[in-house]
Amino acid sequence: MDQKILSLAAEKTPDRLQEFLQTVKEDDLAPLLQNQAVKGRAAGAFLRAIFRGSPCSEKAGALRRLKIYTCCIQLVESGDLQKEVASEIIGLLMMEAHNFPGPLLVELANEFVGAIKEGNLMNGKSLELLPIILTALITKKENLVYGKDELSGEECKKQLINTLCSGRWDRQYVVQLTSMFKDVPLTAEEVDVVMEKVLKMFSKLNLQEIPPLVYQLLILSSKGNRKRVLEGIVAFFNELDKQHNEEQSGNELLDLVTMPSGELRHVEGTVILHIVFAIKLDCELGRELLKHLKAGQQGDFGNNVCPFSIALLLSITRIQRFEEQVFDLLKSSIVKSFKDLQLLQGSKFLQNLVPHRSCVSTMILEVVKNSVHSWDHVTQGLVELGFILMDSYGPKKILDEKAIETSSGLSRTPKQHACNLGANILLETFKIHEMIRQEILEQVLNRVVTRASSPISHFLDLLSNIIMCSPLVLQSCSSKVTETFDYLSFLPLQTVQGLLKAVQPLLRVSMSIRDSLILVLRKSMFASRLDARKSAVAGFLLLLKNFKVLGSLSSSQCSQSIGVSQVQVDVHSRYNSVANETFCLEILDSLRRCLGQQADVRLMLYEGFFDVLRRNSRLANSIMYTLLSQLKQFYEPQPDVLPPLKLEACILTQGDQISLQEPLDHLLCCIQHCLAWYKRKVIPLQQEEEEEEEEGFYQDLDDMLESITNRMIKSELEDFELDKSADFSQSTGIGIKNNICAFLVMGVCEVLIEYNFSISNFSKNKFEAVLSLFMCYKKLSDILNEKAGKSKTKTANKTHDSFLSMNFVSDLLTALFRDSTQSHEESLSVLRSSNEFMRYAVSVALQKVQQLKKTGHVSGPGGQNPEKIFQNLCNITRVLLWRYTSIPTSVEESGKKEKGKSISLLCLEGLQETFSAMQQFCQPRISLFLQALDVPNNEGEEVEVSVTQRAAFQIRQFQRSLLNLLSSQEEDFNSKEALLLVSVLSSLSKLLEPSSPQLVQMLSWTSKICKENSREDASFCKGLMNLLFSLHVLCKNPVTLLRDLSQDIHGHLGDIDQDIEMEKTNHFAMVNLRTAAPTVCLLVLSQAEKVLEEVDWLITKLKGQVSQETISEEASSQATLPNHPIEKAIIMQLGTLLTFFHELVQTALPSGSCVDTLLKDLCKMYTILTALVRYYLQVYRSSRGIPKIMEKLVKLSGSHLTPLCYSFISYVQNKKTKSLKHTGGKKKEKTAVVAMAMARVLRETKAIPNLIFAIEQYEKFLIHLSKRSKVNLMQHMKLSTSRDFKIKGNILDMVLREEEEEGNEEDTASEREGQNKEPAKKKRKKNEMPELM
Repeated sequence: MDQKILSLAAEKTPDRLQEFLQTVKEDDLAPLLQNQAVKGRAAGAFLRAIFRGSPCSEKAGALRRLKIYTCCIQLVESGDLQKEVASEIIGLLMMEAHNFPGPLLVELANEFVGAIKEGNLMNGKSLELLPIILTALITKKENLVYGKDELSGEECKKQLINTLCSGRWDRQYVVQLTSMFKDVPLTAEEVDVVMEKVLKMFSKLNLQEIPPLVYQLLILSSKGNRKRVLEGIVAFFNELDKQHNEEQSGNELLDLVTMPSGELRHVEGTVILHIVFAIKLDCELGRELLKHLKAGQQGDFGNNVCPFSIALLLSITRIQRFEEQVFDLLKSSIVKSFKDLQLLQGSKFLQNLVPHRSCVSTMILEVVKNSVHSWDHVTQGLVELGFILMDSYGPKKILDEKAIETSSGLSRTPKQHACNLGANILLETFKIHEMIRQEILEQVLNRVVTRASSPISHFLDLLSNIIMCSPLVLQSCSSKVTETFDYLSFLPLQTVQGLLKAVQPLLRVSMSIRDSLILVLRKSMFASRLDARKSAVAGFLLLLKNFKVLGSLSSSQCSQSIGVSQVQVDVHSRYNSVANETFCLEILDSLRRCLGQQADVRLMLYEGFFDVLRRNSRLANSIMYTLLSQLKQFYEPQPDVLPPLKLEACILTQGDQISLQEPLDHLLCCIQHCLAWYKRKVIPLQQEEEEEEEEGFYQDLDDMLESITNRMIKSELEDFELDKSADFSQSTGIGIKNNICAFLVMGVCEVLIEYNFSISNFSKNKFEAVLSLFMCYKKLSDILNEKAGKSKTKTANKTHDSFLSMNFVSDLLTALFRDSTQSHEESLSVLRSSNEFMRYAVSVALQKVQQLKKTGHVSGPGGQNPEKIFQNLCNITRVLLWRYTSIPTSVEESGKKEKGKSISLLCLEGLQETFSAMQQFCQPRISLFLQALDVPNNEGEEVEVSVTQRAAFQIRQFQRSLLNLLSSQEEDFNSKEALLLVSVLSSLSKLLEPSSPQLVQMLSWTSKICKENSREDASFCKGLMNLLFSLHVLCKNPVTLLRDLSQDIHGHLGDIDQDIEMEKTNHFAMVNLRTAAPTVCLLVLSQAEKVLEEVDWLITKLKGQVSQETISEEASSQATLPNHPIEKAIIMQLGTLLTFFHELVQTALPSGSCVDTLLKDLCKMYTILTALVRYYLQVYRSSRGIPKIMEKLVKLSGSHLTPLCYSFISYVQNKKTKSLKHTGGKKKEKTAVVAMAMARVLRETKAIPNLIFAIEQYEKFLIHLSKRSKVNLMQHMKLSTSRDFKIKGNILDMVLREEEEEGNEEDTASEREGQNKEPAKKKRKKNEMPELM
C-alpha cells in the first residue's frame, strides 16, 4: 500500500491519490508511516505524498493531516527514529503547518500544551514545531473556539502561552522551552509572563543546567524587559551565594555539602561570560544593568550589590564603552558604603532604624577569593579597580607636614578605608593569580618612581606586603626591581628608605638583585646631590643590618621575618657567613669615607650604627674603632684643658655661610648607646668564654666619657663663650655660630646625663654629676629662651628633639617617682630635691610622645621598633598616672609658686598625649596597655576583665579629679587642667563598648556635671559639651538635649523683641551669659546639622526603596504603610528640631558666626522638609492618604517656624543697618569704614536670600501635595510677602546723603526721644509648642 501511495504521488495531478486515500482507513496510515520512519527508507517522501493527497480545503483531508501530525509527533518523541529521519519529519511538519485551518491549529497547540504540562514529552525534539504553530495561529483573523469562548488567533496564542506558563514544566525541557519562545512573536505582556516562569524555574534546576538557560533567556530578552532578566539572574545567584556561605559556616564538620564551592564558582563564571557576550551584542542590556545597580545605590544597597554583581561589573570593564562608567559606579559605591558605615557607627538613632548590612569591601574581597576558579575575565578589572582606589584616595600632600597613617580602624576616614581596600585587592589578587603578578609589581614600582613628589607610603606598604608574602616568586621579576634601583639617586630620601626596606627580603634570596643594588649605592656615594649620598648611606646601613656575620648574637628584632624554607636558597649555599663578613667590612670601609662629608650624611651614620651593631655584633670592633677615631678629632686629651671638646672644629665657615660640620652631640650619643650595649651583651659572653680579646677601645671610650663628664661639670658657660653677654641673633655670623655651639653643648649634656645615670648603679656621686650636667643644660636653655623671646624670630624658638632615649626616660621617671628601695633612697634624694630636674624629665617624656604622634616613631635606639615603643609607653603612662593621682595639682601648686607648669599638670598633659597616641598606633593592643596600668592583683582574675571595665576604672579616677577641681572656688579654678581632664575622659570614653552600662553611666555623670556646674570658661565649656554630645549620640537620640539647650540659650541671651521679659529655664548650669553665645550656640547648631544630615540620609534611602519597589502595586503599598517606622522617626526627629529652631530664631543672638550658622541651618531644615514633602508626592496613594503625624508637622512649621524666620531676618537686617550707622569717626575715614562695613554686611547677609528661597520651595511643593491629596496643608501657612532684592540706586544715594547731613544731630535726637518715652515691658508668655504625638 505504501508503494501505491508513493507511485500515485508521482503523477502530475493529485486526484487519484486523493481518491485512494479516502478509501484507506485512517488507522492504517499510522502503522505504514511508522514502519517507513523506523526503517528510515522514504519516510519523507511518504509524508509528502500523504500531505499532497490530503488538502486542507476538504474537511476529511484536514482531519487526516491532524492525525498524521499527532502520529509524527509521537514518533519523533519516542526516540526510535534516526536523527536525520526525525529532523526531516519535523521539517516537513513545519512547512505544512501554515496550511492548517484555525480550529485544528488550536487543537494541535492544545495537545502540545497538554503534553508539556503532563510531562509526556520523551526528548523534546517535537518542541521545534510549537513556535511555528503559534506563529501560524496569529495569522488567522477569524474567531476561533477556545474552551467556551470565541477568540481571535492572537488572543488564542496569548491564552495558550498563559496556560503553558501556569503549568508544570519538566526540568529537562526548560532550556528547550525557553529557546522555543525566541521564535514566537510575543507582546510585552507575554514576554513578562514567560520570563517570570523561566526565572522561577532557576531554583528547580541543577547547577550545570543554569548557564544554557541563562544564555537562552538573554537571547529572549532582546524581545523586551531586559531589566527583569538581569534582576532575576543577579538575585538568584545572590541567594545561592548566601545559602552556600551558610552551609560552609554551618557544615564545617559534614563531608556532604549540597553545592561544591568549585562547581558553583565555575557556573557563576560561565554565566558572567554569557552576560558579557550578550552585552557586547546588545548595548541596551549593559545600560539596563548599570541603571539597575545605580538604583540600588540610592535605596537598600545590599539587595542589588552582591559578590556576583560586582564580578559581573568587573567583567564588563573589558567592554570599552562601559569601562569608565563601571569604575565610577564602583568607586562611588565603595566610598558611599564606608560613609554609610561611619554614619551608622556614630548614631544610636540610625542603628535602631537601619539593620547593619555587609560592607562592599567584604564583597569585593570575596570576589577576589572566588576568582581563583578560572575567573580570568574578572582579574584584570580587579587589578584596575585596586589601582584606581589607591590613586584616587591615597594620602594627599600636606605642606610642611608628613601624613601619618594610623593603624586604628575606627579613626580612618572613608577615603582611607577605600585606599586600604585597593591595597588589599591587589595583594590578594597577587597571591592568587600567577599570570597577573608581573603587571601588579610593575605598576607599583612605576608609581614609586614617578610619583616621588607626592606621598607614596601606601604603595611602599603594598610593595612590602607583596614581597613579604612571596619573595621567591618575585625572583622571576628581578629585572624590574633592578631597573628601579637605577632611579634611587634621583628619588627623595624618604622614598629610598621605604623602597629599600620593602625589597629587603629579596636581597636575602637573590644575589643578582643585591649586587645591582650595591653598584647603584656606590655610584650614589659620590653623586653631587646631597640626597643621593644620604640615600647611599641609608642603603648601606640597611645591608649591614641584614647580612649576618658568623658568630653574631641572635637578635629578636630582625625587622622582617621570612619563612625559613624561602630563605634557604642561595644565602647559605653560595654566600656563607664568612663571605658576608668580607662583604660587610667592605661596606664599612665605604661608609668611613662619609665621615668627611656634610653633617647630614654623618648624622645618618651615627643614627644607624647602633642598629647595625645590635643586629651584627661581630662588626662591633670595626664600628667602635671608627667612632673612637672620629671622637679623638674633637676631644682635648689634656685632662686640665676646659672645655673638653673642640667646638670650633665642629663648625664650618665658608665666606658668610656658617654651618654645622660635625654633629658632635649625635656622635657622642651613638658612642654612649653602642658602649652601653657592648658592656651589656658582648662583654659578659666574652668573660664566660674566657676569650682574651683586645678591648682597648672599650676602656678608652669609657675613660674619655668620664673625663668629658668631669670637665663639663667644671666648665663655666664663659669657657664655651656662651654666657648671657654672647650674641645669639640669627642675623649675624657670630650669632648663628653661638646658636650652633649652644645646641651642641646642650646635646652633649643630655647624652652625658643618660651615660652617667646608666652606669651609676644608684651612686650618689654619679647622681650629683647628673644634676650638675642638668644645671649646665638648664642655664643654656634659659639664655636661649630669653634671647629668643627678645628677638621675635620664629626660627630661634624652634625646639630641638631631646637626646634622651625613650627607654631611659621611662627608667628615669620610674626611679624618680616610683622607686622606694631603701638602698636607693639617699642617692635618689639628690635628683628628687630638684623640682626643675623632675619637671624636665616629665617634659621630655611628653616631647617623646608628641614626636611619636607626629612622625610615627621616636628618635634614639628602639625608636622604630613598635614593640619597644609600646613597652616604654606603658611604663611612662603608669608612672605619670601614679604621680598625677598621688599628688594633685592643687596640693603641689599651693605649696610652691614657681615659674612654668607644675609637675602634676605636665603629668596630666603627658597622660592626655599617651592615651591618644595609644589609640592612634596601638589600637589592637589597648587591652594589654590598660592591663599594664592596673595595680596587679590575682593573675587569674585579670584575664576575665574586659577593655570596657578596665577603661571605666581609669575613667573613675579622672572623674574624681575633675570633681575636686570643680568643687574649688571660681578664682582657684584651673582652666587648663580641667580642659586636659575632659580631653583624657574623651579619649578613654572611646574605649567603652557603645551599648555597655559603663557608657550610660558616664553619660549620666557628664550630664550631671553640665547641669550642676556653672563656669564662665568658654574652652572648658566647649570641651565638656563636646564630650556630652559624643556620648549622647552613642546612647540615645540627641534632639531633646538640643531642645533643652536652645531654651537655656534663649533665656540667657534674651528675645529679639526687647519688650518681652524672658522666663529663664535652667536645664544646664554650664550655659550662662558668657558661654551661651557663641560657644554653646555654635556647638548645638553643628550638632543639629549632623541630625539633619542623618534625616536627609534616611529620606534618600526611603526614596531609593520606593523607586526599587515598582514591581507590584501590592509591594509599593506595603512599603509605605502609615506606621512605617522610618517615616515616623523622620517626622518625630524633624518635629523636635523644629522646636529647637523655634527657640533659637527668637533669641537675640550677637552678630557674626552664630547668626550666619543659624541662617544656614534653617535653610538646610527647609530643604529637608521639602525633600520629605517630595517623598510623599512620590509615594502618595489615594487609598492611603497622608499620615496625620505629617499633617501635624506641616502645621507646626507653618505656625511656629516660618513667621518667626521672617521676624529673625528683619532683626538681623536692622542690626546690620544700625552697625553701619554707628560706623565711622573722622569725616575722611568715614567713607572707607562705611565701604568695609557694607562689604561685611553683604557677606554676612548672603544666607538670607537662600533661606527665603528654601521656605518658598517648601511652600510650593506643599501646594502640589495639597492638590494631590485633597488636604489643605496650606491652611496654617502665612504666605510670605513679596521680597524684592533689587538695589535701587536713587534711594541708596538719597539715604547716604541724609546720613552725611545728619551728622551729630542723630545722637541728641535719640537721647531726647529716650527721655520722653519709657518702653513698656511685657512679660513673655511661654510659647507652648504642640506635641507631634
